[in-house]
Amino acid sequence: MKNNIFKHFFLAAGLILGMISCEDREIINIETQSAPIVMDLSKNDLILDSNFPANPALTVTWKSAELTVPVQVVYQLEISATEGFENPKNLGPTVPSQYYSTFTTLEMNNAAKSIGFVPDVAQKMYVRVLSYVGPNKDLSQISNITSLNITPYLARPTYNYTDLYLIGNATAAGWDNLSTNANLLPMLKTSNSSVYEFVGLFKVGGFKMIKVKGSWDAQFGKGSADGQLSTDGGSSDIAVATEGYYKLSVNTADLTYSLTKIDSPVTTYDSVSLYGTATENTDVQLTKSTFDPHLWKSATAVSLKTGVVKFRANNAWDLNWGTNSEYFGVGTANGADIPVSAEWTYDVYFNDSTGHYTLIPTE
Repeated sequence: MKNNIFKHFFLAAGLILGMISCEDREIINIETQSAPIVMDLSKNDLILDSNFPANPALTVTWKSAELTVPVQVVYQLEISATEGFENPKNLGPTVPSQYYSTFTTLEMNNAAKSIGFVPDVAQKMYVRVLSYVGPNKDLSQISNITSLNITPYLARPTYNYTDLYLIGNATAAGWDNLSTNANLLPMLKTSNSSVYEFVGLFKVGGFKMIKVKGSWDAQFGKGSADGQLSTDGGSSDIAVATEGYYKLSVNTADLTYSLTKIDSPVTTYDSVSLYGTATENTDVQLTKSTFDPHLWKSATAVSLKTGVVKFRANNAWDLNWGTNSEYFGVGTANGADIPVSAEWTYDVYFNDSTGHYTLIPTE
């Protein structure tokens, strides 16, 4: 009996010791040994050429980070307009276990724009490499900092929107779908990329919507019944039986529309202009539509600087419209400034009865 008790005691003790030793073997300490070092930039001076956006422009090469055990290390390239990296931006993705990244002319131009560099001026861009392990960015390390002089070019703003233009004898455009037709007016885009709106005068006749000025390939006409749309080239016109002001709503995903008659706007204005730091505090006069006195557009493309703008009546602040939404929105009386994030030329549209506006970067 004593022998059995001792036997069980030693067996239990052995199991406990074994478990402890197993747990010890599973505890692995990972420590950093050295930071990644930027070994080379392929160029110290980089003048970007807009004619070759896909050409390789810059290659960044770095030494791998060293850890006490082999684990996958993630690398992130950062750029900044200041050596202190007060507001760093991610230059771009890297490939695991690859210690270099190459960027195209367009990518480097967008990178320069992201940190506030202005076109056609040589500016110093600072570059560094970050390394870390795991989703929580453990064992992070920062490399030394290197730099290059980069001259970006003026680039069309990123405009990831699809416009719908009204066409037909019930609208200002008539049936002329040429890209030079200045009366092809865009519907207002909304936060839902499939939903568009327009408020304005429709005359007796018919209309459709097209996506691209000068092309019938992408068109929306009346479907098999009122309220339904068809993308078929042989679709019917949406008919307007009585002249007046209407609110048109379109859903290109559901292929539906509604056309609702509304009261005619009463107040008209002698002039409406675009004004703000983006116009260098100068009134840019818009042209009143001869079809609908509440619709305004720029006679030619408007050159805007980076800054803000508002629409205002009669070149004064007594009545102005704005809201904090770039490219399109519904301006309210004495609302927020409209941001312009990129210097470029824009086609400008405004509806003084609703505050609807659209700024479309030119091609």
